[in-house]
Amino acid sequence: MRVTLKQLAYFQALAEEGNFGRAAARMHVTQPALSMQIKELELTLNANLVERRPRDIRLTRVGREVLARAGRILSETHELEAAARRQGLLGRLNLGVIPTVAPYLLPLVLTGLRGADLTRDLRVREAQTGQLLAALDAGQLDAVIIARPADAPDRTILPLFQDRFLLAGSATRLRGLAGVSEHLRPVTLDPEQLLLLDEGHCLADQALEVCALDRRQTRIDLGASSLSTLCGLVAQGFGLTFLPEIALRSEEAAAPEMRVLRFAAPEPAREIVIVRRAATTDDGWFAALAEVVRTAAAELLDHAQRVCPPPA
Repeated sequence: MRVTLKQLAYFQALAEEGNFGRAAARMHVTQPALSMQIKELELTLNANLVERRPRDIRLTRVGREVLARAGRILSETHELEAAARRQGLLGRLNLGVIPTVAPYLLPLVLTGLRGADLTRDLRVREAQTGQLLAALDAGQLDAVIIARPADAPDRTILPLFQDRFLLAGSATRLRGLAGVSEHLRPVTLDPEQLLLLDEGHCLADQALEVCALDRRQTRIDLGASSLSTLCGLVAQGFGLTFLPEIALRSEEAAAPEMRVLRFAAPEPAREIVIVRRAATTDDGWFAALAEVVRTAAAELLDHAQRVCPPPA
């Protein structure tokens, strides 16, 4: 009897979940089926891998070693599968995008890919940065589009574009700021007027950073999960929010009462990048995809700069 990839995947799930029931649910199998595979793995290796307790499990010393090796084997397997299904941009591509980019950029990116006949099977996952990077490292995604993370030796990063922040609010709220727009800076804003996205969204963290604020200093914190929600609120006079340039075209159409101002130079901005694993086979698909994304973003950025011209 030999060790199977299924057994390693089930064991990895059990180790990460710490419980047979949760691991079975994660792998979409019954608990007895998962337990049987773990038992067979232990018999094959002639070693106990877990200490079974009433409510959870604990890895043995051998179990910890097997888990480390299983992680490497499964990661390499994902890489093999990804390389086999992807030929340039002509095979399946699993792409992750953060929520403050996806709804604005993806429609144009998909149009560009189809127009150039670059891909037949693009699968997209929208999630927060931490979840996307975890899925990328696990081999579940081939690339992710996010705000620049910390550099890591096992990842390859290509810059895509600078996405400047605009200040969004109602005409009435912004009227008082228009006269000082040449000197308008994030740190001069009243923190009690700011509406922010829920914790975990990188855009909220970036907004707090450029304002030199702690989230606890904002009086109005609705924990909104989308920029569209925030734009609808500020358009009706409920505070101010930061709006990335790429979002302006869509959000001004959805909330026509909303107005925007530019900050004085140097304007606050985030750098949007595309990231892949350094070990991933690259026969040109990564650079080709990056160029399609840059072209799509340029259309949105040009619109934002026409509507709200940058400072001279």
